Amino acid sequence: MKPFALTLPGDVRFGAGRAAEAADVVARAAGAGGVLLVTGSGDRHAAPLRERLEKAGVTVTTVRAVGEPTVDAVRDAVGTARRAGVTAVLGVGGGSVLDTAKAVAALVDNGDPLDHLEVVGRGQALSGPVLPWVAVPTTAGTGSEVTRNAVLTAGRVKVSLRSPAMLALAAVVDPDLLRGLPREPLVHGGLDALVQLIEPLISVRANPVTDALARQGLAASLRALPRIATEGTEGTDDPEVRADLALASFLGGVCLANAGLGAVHGLAGVAGGMLGAPHGALCAAFLPAVLEADRAALRRAPDPVAQGRLDALGPLVTGDPQAGAEQAAAALGALVRDLGVPGLTELGLREADVDELVEGALAASSTKANPLPLTREEFTTAVLASR
Repeated sequence: MKPFALTLPGDVRFGAGRAAEAADVVARAAGAGGVLLVTGSGDRHAAPLRERLEKAGVTVTTVRAVGEPTVDAVRDAVGTARRAGVTAVLGVGGGSVLDTAKAVAALVDNGDPLDHLEVVGRGQALSGPVLPWVAVPTTAGTGSEVTRNAVLTAGRVKVSLRSPAMLALAAVVDPDLLRGLPREPLVHGGLDALVQLIEPLISVRANPVTDALARQGLAASLRALPRIATEGTEGTDDPEVRADLALASFLGGVCLANAGLGAVHGLAGVAGGMLGAPHGALCAAFLPAVLEADRAALRRAPDPVAQGRLDALGPLVTGDPQAGAEQAAAALGALVRDLGVPGLTELGLREADVDELVEGALAASSTKANPLPLTREEFTTAVLASR
């Protein structure tokens, strides 16, 4: 067995009705200082936590993170945090909100984003302290509450700010916060989580712990997503569906943080910066074709370990013990269609974008964990098949 490491927030709280606990955790972390509350455009889930903090005598400064976090938006939020003199950060929202909160916590005492960003920045390690931050996800998809990187948009590129010190002090996952979520973020988040469970299972960095967690998460995801396909937002009226979606997202975050991702995310990360399309929709659009590209690569360069991992998806996805990677790809393609996810052309990809997309994916950090390297031609075939 290969050596492996596992990193997680020190305090994970999962369960219906637990969101209120986040205020108490972040208040203790802030001490005599104030809290920066990072949330989205709405206030439904953040307001009760703000009120709880203010009743406890904690000064709260609010930042709204709307849309994908950009370098400039994070700079502005860091400036607000510095002027307010906050000593802790609370993120309440979807993946973009949590990535913003995580980045602000990292940068208040560590200079400018470009000092530390990969690819477009200087990639320097954080040298100063990171503020304690607490994550409360209100969507189910990114798993950002348990990862150690924040994805920011710089021009047409999505890049990461990354450090083990950026793990949340606490992740408070309350499935009840998913009730009433609109269908589009519900679907896109659920599909993002699905891919973040599949890619770690076939990753070259997979380990026994992430394998076990990914299998549990995949089972939860495949219970919940067909319900969403047939029932839409009404599916979240069932507490078991909410719990499955939240668990799949949380476990996907743990698995990607500890076993890596693959070519689907290599493509989706680049395409997201180019097209501005929802990340989960892009992941879902690429998934079946990338699995076919992996199968083609195995015919070119046989690898029994990679073959075994890909074929193991068959029974997990279809329930048929005789199924292999081909049947898994077909079943996942059918699920994506049932959920109404469009192809790349509808998401904005032009013929002229294909070469740039493939070039970016070949260099993407996520691609390095793919079960085996894909050639430029295999990437191109996967992109064209995803249109």
